[in-house]
This record gives sequence, C-alpha cells and structure tokens, in this order.
Amino acid sequence: MGDTNTLQRSLTPLMLWGLGVGYVISGMYFGWNLGLEKGGTLGMAVATAFIAFMYVGFTLAYAELSCAIPNAGGVFIYTNRAFGKHLGFVAGIAQMVEFIFAPPAIAFAIGAYLHTFIPDVPILGIAIIAYLLFTALNIYGIKAAASFETLVTILAVGELLLFSALALPHFEWANLQHQSLPNGWGGMLAAIPFAIWFFLGIEGIANVAEETPNPQRAISRGFGASMATLLLLCVLVFVSAVGVGGWETIVYKNGISGETSDSPLPLALLHVLGDSHRCITYSLQ
Repeated sequence: MGDTNTLQRSLTPLMLWGLGVGYVISGMYFGWNLGLEKGGTLGMAVATAFIAFMYVGFTLAYAELSCAIPNAGGVFIYTNRAFGKHLGFVAGIAQMVEFIFAPPAIAFAIGAYLHTFIPDVPILGIAIIAYLLFTALNIYGIKAAASFETLVTILAVGELLLFSALALPHFEWANLQHQSLPNGWGGMLAAIPFAIWFFLGIEGIANVAEETPNPQRAISRGFGASMATLLLLCVLVFVSAVGVGGWETIVYKNGISGETSDSPLPLALLHVLGDSHRCITYSLQ
C-alpha cells in the first residue's frame, strides 16, 4: 500500500508565483501608507529600501533552504536541523503566529475596502465571510486554493497597474519633496514596521515546497518571480500614490491631518479624479 500521508505534488511555478505575490499583495493596498505619517516620503522610502534589500537576501536564503529541504514544515524544519528541537519549536511557533494572525488582518482589510465603496456593507460581517470562505477553500485542497489565489493575484496586480496608469500622469516631483522628513531620521526607524507590509508573507512559498513536483527548480523560480513582481509593484504604488498630492493626501482622510485612513489608493484616486469618481467621493465624505 502507498503512503496515504504523502502530500500531492500539484503546484506549478505559476501557482507558486500566484501564492508568493498573493500572500503579500494586500499590503500594497493598505497599511504601508501609515509609515508616511512617521517618516514622511524620504523616511518611508529609506525604510522601504532597507526592507527590500533585507527581503531579497532573505528570499535567496529561504529559496536555498526550501530547495535543499523541501518540507512543509518550513522554518521549523530548518531550525530543527541546524539548532535542535527546542529552538526549532520556538521558530515553528513564531511562524504559526505570523500565518495565524495574517489572514484575519487581510479579511478585515477586504471588509474595509468594500465598506469604502459601499458604506452599507458591514466591515466585520464581510471579514468573517471572507475568512471562512478562504479557510474552506484551503481545507478543500491546495491545488484548488492555489488556482483560485493565482487568478485573484493576477486581477489584483492588474488593478495596481491600472491605478498606477491613472495616477502617474498626475505625478509631480514636488509632492515627493514636500515634508519629506518631518520627524527626522528617528521617523525613518519608526516607519520600518510599515515598510514590511510591502513584502511580508512571501516566505510562505517555502511551506508548499513539498507539494511541488520539482521543488529544486520550481521553488527558486517561484521565489525569484514573486520578489521581482513585488519590487516592481512597490516602486510603482509608492511613487504614484504619493506623487499625486503629497503623503498627507493618502494618510489622512481629510488630506491634511487628523484621522488616518486604511485606504490610500482610493484617496489618491479621489485627489486625481475628484468629483468625477462619484463612488469614492460619496463613500469618503
């Protein structure tokens, strides 16, 4: 009899790209903009460059590990092999905390974005529905979940490219220079946790190495293609969103100060399109 506990090796390189970018792409839509409040344009840009450099090195190292040890345990297995079971347990718990708390945050963001466009939609209700839907999809099977996430990722990337195409014609260099370092270099340090939103989650590719037919080839390609896509989107979203009206425009709901927003891209579009974009204008009033 065969081993019934063996995972199905059904993930293609395209699916790995979809998973890698899909794990992260919600961070392009919200969260990162709050770092601008701390560091301004220059502080956030330096923090993002530092985090991008760190994640490039991190993904290269993680790709090597996941190719050498293609196991679904990920960092738990790597640390266990290198430092023993006690530190392996600690690393495994840290990984679990990340992936347990990330889905609810993303589900809540989905609810918040829908609420932005349709104020009558309850944020919490949509978040719960989204969380249960995606959880059920993952329980059903990794291939179905990966196929669906790849499709959603392609649509999400297309939306970010469309946003950039609408915003970049209105880009002004002076908007990047305005209040570029309001809190000094200390603000740059405070912006680092928000810069992580541009890349947090890509390490999840390593956890599906055991479900890939040829992990030594597919995982490295998945990591490389995902990181290249995220770097491109990071630059496009950052420059186009801030460049249309300054960082305050996409941080504060009124564009000046006060209550912060988790919807930077709609705020940027509102600044670009004004009253002609009635759906966003109405919902942000």
